[in-house]
Order: sequence, then structure tokens, then C-alpha cells
Amino acid sequence: MTAPASGGRTTPDATTLLSVSDRTLVMGVVNVTPDSFSDGGQWFEQEAAIAHGREVVAAGADIVDVGGESTRPGAERPSVEEELRRVLPVVTALASDGVVVSVDTMRASVARAAVDAGATIVNDVSGGLADAEMVPWVAANRLPFIAMHWRGHSTEMQSRAAYDDVVEDVLRELGQRRDALLEGGIEEDLLVLDPGLGFAKNADHNWALMAALPALHELGHPVLLGASRKTFLGRLGRPEGAEPRPAAERDVETTATSVMAAMAGLWCVRVHDVASTVRALTVVQAALEHAPDDLDELDELDDAADPEGPNR
Repeated sequence: MTAPASGGRTTPDATTLLSVSDRTLVMGVVNVTPDSFSDGGQWFEQEAAIAHGREVVAAGADIVDVGGESTRPGAERPSVEEELRRVLPVVTALASDGVVVSVDTMRASVARAAVDAGATIVNDVSGGLADAEMVPWVAANRLPFIAMHWRGHSTEMQSRAAYDDVVEDVLRELGQRRDALLEGGIEEDLLVLDPGLGFAKNADHNWALMAALPALHELGHPVLLGASRKTFLGRLGRPEGAEPRPAAERDVETTATSVMAAMAGLWCVRVHDVASTVRALTVVQAALEHAPDDLDELDELDDAADPEGPNR
């Protein structure tokens, strides 16, 4: 099923997008906050946020993620009223254009109001843990739900960045959360999981998870990756002890993580610079479309390229 959008554009509904498996989707970020780590409140004013959302769609985003609460380490939470004031006009405007909008919130009351305004996906970084009303309401309304690996709110999460083996621990904890969500009524084909890069994780933890992206398929659900502009990318190539590059200067590195996600077959990447990501993923898609269909054909190509084998 499709919905008409402005300019004659046709947009699949959210449920249809959840079943996409032949390419990696792009979720564009619209932070309606004064204190986001990534854009410093550039889109805090409603008209600016709406205009930016439309730019994100024009650049090729499949989904626009609208959020009114910063989740950077140490961030204080806004009031419910303030979060609603920030997000509802933006959701309303974009949804009226036919855009698939996800609301990035940990509050059931905000999710309800945003869905009434036209949002069709709930993206909860707490995976429903921050608000006991979230999961029952999402389940009752049969909404797509994105649940992230989460160990606590922004003011305390980095004190909980301790793991025996971060990949094994995240897979186990996220798997336990998946089971709880399904038991709570979230439909299996409407659940998306997110490993939560940067949330209660240091740079080494993030890199270990990036190196193990294919393992996320073990969870049995579509996976969203949110590496965009995060600090661990800004530290690459910087001297020990130096400040990381500013967030807006991390888009090249972000695009590389999106390529890694696509090569690993993940469902979607959440990014700030949509245009560069979309262009990079078209390259990945073109390559994958020309890849052999089975391993036997790959082995034949390998033998043809190196008939004497690796130990010649």
C-alpha cells in the first residue's frame, strides 16, 4: 500500500518498509532540540525543522525520525509539555506531505500524540523500559516499534559501560528485551532492534559491535544502526588526548559505517547527512546486484582468479 506525497512522490507505508530486505533503508534525523550533540540546535525552531525534514526527504530518506529530547551523554530531559511542543508541528507537517515519520521518544504520551499527528513508527531508545505505558499502548495499536539496547538515561548511562564481552552481552540483553516485548504484545513482524552504539558504550565497545554487525542477524529481526556523527568516529585520526572533530565534520566516517551496515545486510541506517549516505548505498546496491547467487559460483570465481591456491 502506498500514500501520495507532495510533488507526486509515492511513499510506502511503514509496515511495507519493515519488510524491505533487498536494500538498506535510510532514516533521516530531524532533531528538534536546542542541545543535540550533532547539530547544536540548528533545527530547534519549528519552521526550520519542517524545512529540514523536507530536505531530508528530497535527499532520499525512506523514513524521517523526529525527536524532541536529546539523548547525548549527560543531557537532562525536557518536560512532557516541552517535548510535545517541539515535535508535534513537525510531525504534522511532514506526515501531511505523505512522509513516513517515526517519532523518537521514550514517553508513551508523546508517542500517542505524535501518532495522532501522523507518525507511523515509534522509535524508543529505551526499548519501552523508560515508560511502563509504552509497550502496552504500542502493542494495542499494532505499530512498528524500534527498540534499542539501553542501560539507563543519558545522565547515568556512561557509568554503566562495563561488559565482559560487549558483543555477546549486547546480543544477550537485546535478545532478552526482544522476548519481553513479544510477550508484551508487540507483533513479531513489527519489531526492529538497535544495538545502541554510544549508549552505555565507549569507543572500543562501539568498534567491537561495528566489527560484528553480521552477528546482529542472530536476533531474528530487522536491525537499525545509528552510528551517525558519534564521538568514536570523530576520534579517528586524532592524536591521543586531542578533542574529536566536530560532529558536523564526521559525515565521511558515518557514510563508511552505513556501507558496512549495508554489506552486512542490515535493514536501515539512521543518519544526519542523508544525501551522502544514499549515494554510497547505491554503490553497494549496484555491487550486490551483480554478486553471484550462491557460494559455489564464488568458489569457481576464486579458483579462476588463483588456480594454484593461496599457498603457491
